[in-house]
Amino acid sequence: MPQIAIPATYMRGGTSKGVFFRLEDLPQAAQTPGAARDRLFQRVIGSPDPYGAQIDGMGGATSSTSKCVILSPSTRDGHDVDYLYGQVAIDTDFVDWSGNCGNLSTAAGAFAIHAGYVDAGPDGVRTVRIWQANIGKTIIAHVPVSGGAVLETGDFELDGVTFPAAEIVLEFVDPADEGDDGGAMFPTGNLVDELDVPEHLLAGGKLAATLINAGIPTIFVRAQDIGYTGTELRDAINSDAAALDRFEALRTIGALKMGLIKTPEDAARRQHTPKIAFVAPATDHVTSGGRQVAAGEIDLLVRALSMGRLHHAMMGTASVAIAAAAVVPGTLVNLAAGGGDRRSVTFGHPSGTLRVGAQARQQDGQWTVTRAIMSRSARILMEGRVHIPADTIAQDGP
Repeated sequence: MPQIAIPATYMRGGTSKGVFFRLEDLPQAAQTPGAARDRLFQRVIGSPDPYGAQIDGMGGATSSTSKCVILSPSTRDGHDVDYLYGQVAIDTDFVDWSGNCGNLSTAAGAFAIHAGYVDAGPDGVRTVRIWQANIGKTIIAHVPVSGGAVLETGDFELDGVTFPAAEIVLEFVDPADEGDDGGAMFPTGNLVDELDVPEHLLAGGKLAATLINAGIPTIFVRAQDIGYTGTELRDAINSDAAALDRFEALRTIGALKMGLIKTPEDAARRQHTPKIAFVAPATDHVTSGGRQVAAGEIDLLVRALSMGRLHHAMMGTASVAIAAAAVVPGTLVNLAAGGGDRRSVTFGHPSGTLRVGAQARQQDGQWTVTRAIMSRSARILMEGRVHIPADTIAQDGP
């Protein structure tokens, strides 16, 4: 069968990039959730690829670059667009719809204007109200515009992104409680839990963890408790198969404790969420780009894994989780930052630093975060049509 061409836009958002579609441009079979849509996303990205390279697709063979997005006019009052995100597994037959990508949320705001869903209007900053359909949350993007289009160039620098661009400010409204998966921001009711861990994974069999649903379900542990300093770069973790297996085992234990999965086997089918991250007090360190960062420039160090690998910078949704946990006194994130009342933190990640803020309140003994704020940037890398074999979505199957 011949190939079919689908209008698409390849965009960077924050420290991620992905292929963006307007819902109405997709083939009819892929305009609704299901196997046809999953197969389309996989073929566009080049998955599943047993070689782990995604050579025959648009993916970059990392969790940050194996992503697709669908936008459409919003069906919800008070919102401009609906934004749906799919994390495409690299070497397995799976598309994870269980969470959001905070980095690509930035590009979603810009794409809403590029796609004609939101008028650019006069020069200035356009507010785009986004309904994040995966998790049922509102995101507000403040997108700079000039000359009737999105302003993409500028002098805003984001560690983990090589070149400067125009700043886009994101507000995550009521980011706690990820959709249908759980209740309170702290699903166990505790700011710090003690996880039961097999002795072969951790001497003593106990591991302190902060389990939080904000931005994305995240398991925070102390770096020192698992033998790290918090200054590790990607190769130190990703080249160690035993370390990656241990992180996945810990992630599975945390996911069970959070009620996100029912059996350990379910973790393999839910790779995108929850995330696992380790934190440490601020210290002098060197980034992956060779920059020296002094302890006084940051409040704490955070390293996070995404899709089974240490992230090269920091996921946007995990940044929301960091902000939310940091402003609640007594969490492991808050304690690593020095404790006490906070409105924001600057944390060190493998590529540099990032400042995030949040507003939290306690009511009837329960903590919740009403808003988290961060700055990112986005720009179009390429636009046109992406080609896939026509039988990709025509084949029979579940």
